[in-house]
Amino acid sequence: MSDEKMQQLFIEAQSYQQNLQVVATQKEALSLQLIETGKALEELTKPSKEDVFKIVGPVLIKVKRAEAKKDLESKRELITLRMKALDKSESRIKEKIEDLKERLAKAGG
Repeated sequence: MSDEKMQQLFIEAQSYQQNLQVVATQKEALSLQLIETGKALEELTKPSKEDVFKIVGPVLIKVKRAEAKKDLESKRELITLRMKALDKSESRIKEKIEDLKERLAKAGG
């Protein structure tokens, strides 16, 4: 394999590594959102008044407890779906990295 081809494979591997880091960062952010959402849902299960306050942008608005709970459950589902999509992306990237490592090992050795 030519040096140019080897260099191209190394550049491709670096790109995949960067993509993997981006996915890991996104997964971390979603994981934190999932924890926050779970804690908020837990708070909504505690006995209290019917209305609660919800942050919408820079404003707090009063909403029914059931509405807030429904919104948080929807948010949790969306986060979970996004996490699954990121898991799939992460797996594909890792497979591509492994494939490149094998190709580089064969070419180098």
